[in-house]
Amino acid sequence: MQTVVLGTSGTTPQDVIDVARHGARVELSTEAVRALSAARDVIDALAAKPEPVYGVSTGFGALATRHISHELRAQLQRNIVRSHAAGMGPRVEREVVRALMFLRLKTVASGHTGVRPEVAQTMADVLNAGITPVVHEYGSLGCSGDLAPLSHCALALMGEGDAEGPDGELKPAGELLAAHGIAPVELKEKEGLALLNGTDGMLGMLVMALADLDTLYKSADITAALSLEALLGTEKVLEPELHAIRPHPGQAASAANMLAVLKGSGLTGHALAGEAPRVQDAYSVRCAPQVAGAGRDTMAHARLVAERELAAAVDNPVVLADGRVASNGNFHGAPVAYVLDFLAIAAADLGSIAERRTDRLLDKNRSHGLPPFLAEDAGVDSGLMIAQYTQAALVSEMKRLAVPASADSIPSSAMQEDHVSMGWSAARKLRTAIGNLNRIIAVELYAATRGIELREGLTPAPASQAAIDALRAAGVEGPGPDRFLAPDLAAADTFVSEGRLVAAVEPVTGPLA
Repeated sequence: MQTVVLGTSGTTPQDVIDVARHGARVELSTEAVRALSAARDVIDALAAKPEPVYGVSTGFGALATRHISHELRAQLQRNIVRSHAAGMGPRVEREVVRALMFLRLKTVASGHTGVRPEVAQTMADVLNAGITPVVHEYGSLGCSGDLAPLSHCALALMGEGDAEGPDGELKPAGELLAAHGIAPVELKEKEGLALLNGTDGMLGMLVMALADLDTLYKSADITAALSLEALLGTEKVLEPELHAIRPHPGQAASAANMLAVLKGSGLTGHALAGEAPRVQDAYSVRCAPQVAGAGRDTMAHARLVAERELAAAVDNPVVLADGRVASNGNFHGAPVAYVLDFLAIAAADLGSIAERRTDRLLDKNRSHGLPPFLAEDAGVDSGLMIAQYTQAALVSEMKRLAVPASADSIPSSAMQEDHVSMGWSAARKLRTAIGNLNRIIAVELYAATRGIELREGLTPAPASQAAIDALRAAGVEGPGPDRFLAPDLAAADTFVSEGRLVAAVEPVTGPLA
C-alpha cells in the first residue's frame, strides 16, 4: 500500500487523491514531529501564565472575553468539539471525509497549531485504520473553518459519535477505535480549537473536483470532435494558426485535442454530396475550443489557488516561528470559495454547449442528412428524443448550481463572525454539477457515436473508431430499433466517469492536453 509522508510544508494534490480515494497510509515525518513538539512547548508556556490567550485560556468566538481557569480547560476543549458537532442532513461521501481529515492533519503537522504529536499520530492512525467519522451535509459557513464537519471528525478522535468502519458498517466511534487498538485522545489547551479551524473540507473537494474535471474536459473535447464528424463539419477551424492569434492556452489545448481526434477522418470538410454549400458550422461546433478552453484556463487558476492552500497552515491563533501566538483571519474560505463557484459556472457552460450539439444531431433540419432523432424508423421509433430531454434537464440544473454561493454571507456567533465565505456550500454544489456534467457528456457521446455509425459509406477518424469500439465493448449498443434506453445511458455515464473514453482514444492520438 502506498504511503504519504507529511512534513511541515504542506502536501500535494496527488497525496490528497491517494489518501481520500485510494486509501494510502499516512505517516508523520521526523521533521513534523519535532515541529509539533516545539509548538506545543510554546502553548504549554502560555497556558501557565495568568494572562488570557485566545483559544488557550479563553472561550471561543463571541465568548472569547471569558478567561478560563486551569481546572476547566480540558472540559473547554471537549465542549467545543461536542457543541460544534452540530451538523445535519445526509452523510457526505467517504472520500470527502478522508480528505477533510488528511488536510486537517496537514495543517497540524506544520507545527503552527500547538497540537501535541500524540494527537497528530492518532489522526493518522484513524485514517490508516479506515475509520471514517459521520459528517453531515449542513453545518459549515466556510469561515472559522469548516466547523461542524471538522468537529464531527474530532469527536471521533475522542471516541464519541458514530463512524464507518473499513467494512462499511456504521458503529459508535469508541468501538471502532478500540477494535483497532487506538486510544481516544484527551484534548488539552487549544487542541479542540485547532482541530476545527480550517478550510479542509472545501479544499479537499476542490482538489478532487479538479482531478475529475481534468478527465471531463478531455472527454468533452472528444465528444465535440465526434459530434463534428457526425454533423459533417469542418476541422479547419481547429488549425493551430487560428488559435495562436488569440493566445488563450486552454483554447489552443482544446483545439489541438479535437484536431488529434479528427486526424484521418473521412467525414469532415462538409463532405455530404448534394447538400447546399456550408460556409461555417454552428457556434456549438465551431466555438467548442473557445468554450472548453475558457474552462481549462479557469481550472488552471483554481489549481493555483489549491496549491497555495495545500501549502498553507490554516488555524487561529497560530504559533509563529518566533514563538508568538497570533490571532488572524486565515481561516476565511473566500479564496477557495471563489474558484469553486467559478468552476461551477464553467462546467455549466460546457454542459450547455454539449447539449446544443446533441440537439443539432437529433434535428433533421440541422443534422445534414441524419434521420430524425437518430431513430431507426422515425414515427414508429422515437430514437434519442427523450435522451436529449434528460440531458436538457441536467443542463437546466447546472445553470441553477452555477449561482455563486460565495456571493452570499450570513452572520453568526452573535455578529462576531459577521462575514462568511459559504465555501463548503460552493464545494457541495460543484460536486453535484460535476456528476451532471459527466452525464451530459455521456449523452452527447451516445448520440454522436450513433450519428457517425449512421453515415454509411463514410469512414470516421481512427481515434473516433477506437472510441466507438470501446463504447460498444462496454455494452452500449449502437443504432437500431427503440429499446429500454436508461441502461445504455447509465453504461455510457460510467464509461466516461471511469476515464475509459480518454483511455480508448489516447493510444491513437497520443496523450491529450
